[in-house]
Amino acid sequence: MLETSARLLRLLSLLQSRRDWTGTELAGRLGVGLRTVRRDIDRLRDLGYPVDATPGVAGGYRLGVGAGLPPLLLDDEEAVAVAISLHTATTGSVAGLEESALQALTKLQQMLPSRLRHRISAFHATTVPLTGPGRDQADPELLTAIAAACRDQRRLRLRYPGRDGVRVRDVEPHRLVHTPRRWYLLAWDTGPADWRTFRVDRIQPPLGPPGARFTPRPLPAGDVAAYVS
Repeated sequence: MLETSARLLRLLSLLQSRRDWTGTELAGRLGVGLRTVRRDIDRLRDLGYPVDATPGVAGGYRLGVGAGLPPLLLDDEEAVAVAISLHTATTGSVAGLEESALQALTKLQQMLPSRLRHRISAFHATTVPLTGPGRDQADPELLTAIAAACRDQRRLRLRYPGRDGVRVRDVEPHRLVHTPRRWYLLAWDTGPADWRTFRVDRIQPPLGPPGARFTPRPLPAGDVAAYVS
């Protein structure tokens, strides 16, 4: 049987790896009884992890969303992936994220074991971003709002400049596509009733509230990135 502290880490790792677990499944994975699982769940809650429980025969446990951000449990490869992604974000195409990404990267590196710090330091020391004119940064709040509309299949009203000035476009957003320089929105424009590609950095705020739901259309190509390119 695992010691209590190691068992709590193992339990947290299981809850983070899958959406729903029954108490029996967790007990089997940890090699303990259901009563011990319930006690360990209560310990995680005391530490700030919002674990939701559903009673009944078909009930179980799920790691919920809380008011605060409790610590994440990452394995070696996940930690390296996060560090490299944060390093890339410090020179990325999303405006305002550079400083936050650098602060998060600094905190992460302070907590990493030496074997991982060595791997990440080698990446930092030998990587040079190719920057220069032509890179257009997108507003992160605008990006997340568009991404949510794509996910929830909600129409959007965009203010977008054209040859005859800024026009209002009613669109059905489907996909966000990005290069190291720019972000693009692939959407069905209800005016001309055709697919259009919009540069996110040219969409003028404020973005209107999400509109009515729409039924997703078949995309204009199997490879959306190639289509936008």
